[in-house]
Formats: sequence, structure tokens, C-alpha cells
Amino acid sequence: MEYRRLGKAGLQVSAFSFGSWVTFAKQVDIAPAKELLSAAYDAGINFFDNAEGYEQGKSELVMGQAIEELGWTRDSFIVSSKVFWGGQKPTQRGLSAKHVTDAAHAAIKRLRVDYLDLYFCHRPDVDTPIEETVRAMHNLILQGKVLYWGTSEWSAQQITEAHLIARRDGLTPPTMEQPQYNLFEREKVEAEYLPLYDIGLGTTIWSPLASGLLTGKYNEGIPQDSRANLPGYEWIKDRLNSADGRDKLEKVKALAQLAGQVGLPVHHMALLWCLKNPHVSTVILGASRLDQLTDNLASLQSADLMTADVIASIEEIVATKPAGPQRF
Repeated sequence: MEYRRLGKAGLQVSAFSFGSWVTFAKQVDIAPAKELLSAAYDAGINFFDNAEGYEQGKSELVMGQAIEELGWTRDSFIVSSKVFWGGQKPTQRGLSAKHVTDAAHAAIKRLRVDYLDLYFCHRPDVDTPIEETVRAMHNLILQGKVLYWGTSEWSAQQITEAHLIARRDGLTPPTMEQPQYNLFEREKVEAEYLPLYDIGLGTTIWSPLASGLLTGKYNEGIPQDSRANLPGYEWIKDRLNSADGRDKLEKVKALAQLAGQVGLPVHHMALLWCLKNPHVSTVILGASRLDQLTDNLASLQSADLMTADVIASIEEIVATKPAGPQRF
């Protein structure tokens, strides 16, 4: 396992990390959760991602119990939570100082830890001043409840504003951003955030396989056991059936042919492509079965196959590379 710094922070995170979105408390209960977490940990993964919004907190309950029963020492793993969607009442949503604080305490209790290593604002909140959120995060850090805080799917302008407020008022700025990043979703990581890497932004990217699209499993239709058939995830099926979805499926078929020529499964190629980006601190993997996780982890053994020529061929197929800064 390779380890990378989380932006300019001293924290070393595993290049692959493990997240519980969609799986824990929906497809996975305590016993298989322990099996998955144990396999990830034994493979060198040290970062485990969660959120209050995952199955209304039940995902954190499963992860917390599983980690406690596994008996890991607290200094050997990194755990996160994210705040935004805590409930239906006005004080249970968004990024007000009250909800940021209440949600942190609730996540700590559910995860059965004394503090959160990473704490993300799950989305921007246009109804709360960024200054209020920055100060709430800073206070949690002063209290020892959170070590590092960050954002998820914020704009570069919003992250910059948080940094400027923190610098002005002597508060703790955000350390990391958690954007979606894959061969079809690249604008934020490769273009919009470019100036932010100079001030030390790290990224913990999610959906590296584009909700399963880049596994190739949808090339011949939607499998019965796909997450696209889970209640609440009908949007995946709708995307696949759209004109854009059909275009992406054709590109995945071409990527699969290229991967076969290289000697890789297409999903391994997609994961390794994400890791080639030096601005990616860690790639969050998700799995509901042990064989899925071990298969994805095995991609690390083929990293040397991702040559410059292979990368160029991938770019020719997907044609999704954002334009660089304009020069005159």
C-alpha cells in the first residue's frame, strides 16, 4: 500500500481507502462489515469514510461496532464523518454552528471513538454564512473533537472564502475536499481546484468507478444485483438510460477493449488512472462483498502497466480532459 500526505497536512492516508456509502446498514450488517474492514485494514488501508447522511446514521453505527469488536488501536486508523443531512427538522440539517456541533458529537458516539480524524461539510449551505461554519469547525478542533476539517463538493470560490476567513480571524482552514472524480467527472479536480493545491488542498475522491459504470457490468444491461436496482438509487438507472449514459456506455466498451490489450480488467484501469493524479490524496473504494474489495485492491499490483501511452489512449477514448488555463 502506498501512503500519501493529505494535502499539506502531516497526516499520511492510504492511496486506497474504504467507504460505507450505499453498503453499510443497507446491504451489509455487522458480520460482513467486520470481514470487509478487516480485509481492508490488513491490506494497509488506514482511512475509513462515513457520514451522518448514510442510512440516517445507521452506517456509522455498523462501522463503529465493527471497529470496536475488531479491537484496532485508535492510533492505527483514520475515521471520518460528514455533516449536512442529519434529519428533517431545521436544526438537524445544514452547516449552522449548532448542527455542525451536534452532528460531530452524534457521529463520535455512533462510531464509538473519542474524536473524528476528518470531518467534512457534506455540501455547501447557502443559508449559513461560511464564517459561522469555519468558526464552528475551529471550535471543535480546539476541543479535541476533530483533528482536520474539510468540504465535499464545494466550489473553489467557497473553499477560498473559508481559507480567507480563517486567515483573517486566526481560525483553522479546511484541509481537504471530497469531490467526485473519475474518467467522466473531472472538472473540479483537474481544473477548478488547480489554484487550491498551491495552498495545500488534499482530495479524498469518491465514485472512482462512476457508480459502477466503469466496471463494465452495465455493458450488456443492468444486472439484477446492481445498486441501480436498490430502492432510492433509481437515479443510476435513469442516468444509464439517458443519451449521455448510452454515450458513456459505448466509451466504457472501448475502454474495456483497451484494458484487455493492456492486460487489465477495465475497472482496475479506471482505479489506477485516478491514482495517477498527484492531486488525489486517496481513492475511496466501496464494496458489499469481500471478493469485490480484494479484487479492487489487487489493481495496485498492476500500477506499472499504466504507461504514458496507455494514458494517452484512454484520453483519446473518453475525450473528457478539461481545458487548461487559457494563455494569451
